[in-house]
Amino acid sequence: MTQNTEVVVIGGGYAGVMAANRLTRREDVTVTLINPRRTFVERIRLHQLVGGSDDAVVDYREVLGERVRLVVDSVTRIDAAGREVTLASGGTVGYDYLVYAVGSGSADPSVPGAAEFAYPITSLEDAERLRPVLDATPATAPVTVVGAGPSGIETAAELAEAGRAVTLVCGGALGPYLHPRGRRTVARRLAELGVAVLDGPGTKVTAVTRDAVRLGDGRELPSGVTIWTAGFGVPDLAVRSGLSTDALGRLLTDETLTSVDDARIVAAGDSAAPSDLPLRMSCQAAMPLGARAADTVLSKIAGERPETLNQVFAGQCVSLGRRAGIFQFAHRYDVAVWFHIAGRPGAKVKEFVCRSTVKHLAAEAHEPGAYRLHRVSGGAKRRQLLQAKGGEAPATAERAA
Repeated sequence: MTQNTEVVVIGGGYAGVMAANRLTRREDVTVTLINPRRTFVERIRLHQLVGGSDDAVVDYREVLGERVRLVVDSVTRIDAAGREVTLASGGTVGYDYLVYAVGSGSADPSVPGAAEFAYPITSLEDAERLRPVLDATPATAPVTVVGAGPSGIETAAELAEAGRAVTLVCGGALGPYLHPRGRRTVARRLAELGVAVLDGPGTKVTAVTRDAVRLGDGRELPSGVTIWTAGFGVPDLAVRSGLSTDALGRLLTDETLTSVDDARIVAAGDSAAPSDLPLRMSCQAAMPLGARAADTVLSKIAGERPETLNQVFAGQCVSLGRRAGIFQFAHRYDVAVWFHIAGRPGAKVKEFVCRSTVKHLAAEAHEPGAYRLHRVSGGAKRRQLLQAKGGEAPATAERAA
């Protein structure tokens, strides 16, 4: 009789759902997905939830395979030696292999007053808390968005298009990832919407109060609602469980996404730091990483050598309200190039991408193994970066094999 293999996936986002679905390719693998919510969150639509144009959730029945067991709970600790996880409800779940896909959020802001008076929007709960606050705030009240990455730009544009008086505080460059041409396009669109963009030196936020935001150059901006989109952080589950992480708490792995501490633990998504060279936070990276993590586990079960990471990027898409957007093309190793699609076509591309992510997950749920994008070559750039770090990725511990 073939022995059944138990695989636990922690986290039901883009990476976790992709991994869980793909793992069901083998009939002798039982997959348990542990997630604190009963619905799949379209994180790339949270700014739309805040603006009132989307609820940013999808029923798991649409994106999760029938053979995946969903446990609605949170993991408080991973016992690598005992091969089990402890749940917030008090129970435990054992595993033969574990996929660590806990995702990311905003970093706890160290700026005085930010944690108390500013509203993050990196989770469904954050966005749901902010929505009624905005509804109760007069339309003429100033809204300040802190952070000029995609989340900040999208949130500022969404609210301005709805008639809000918005100031976007960049703390540096507007859209740091964008090519200068793309950045100018974004700036023009924000100006059309009436967004006041404060960028360059002196625009870092130094304090947040109930009704104002203070900048490094001494300016104080009145703010009826302050929205915080700056910074990056991950849950501290790996740290609390005694596993090796990078400086931000992402699980350290080799190039097969296997933990450097334990060959039975594989990571995917924003919470993974392969060879201490993590990929950019994005669903564009998360889903291929989820597929790669699943393939690594399946290779281990089959007694085969897992393939290594070979990630490719197409660029970055940013919505600029409901009627415009930008798709910034990039080299396949994730550096922006001069070409981009803007305006109404850019908005259509962004919406196509948002819908495609859900379709990819649903397709993998119905036909495990159908996803192929993680096999598209990202070129030699990553190998060059690894060589520059010392020639080899961190070795994976085999003590748990």
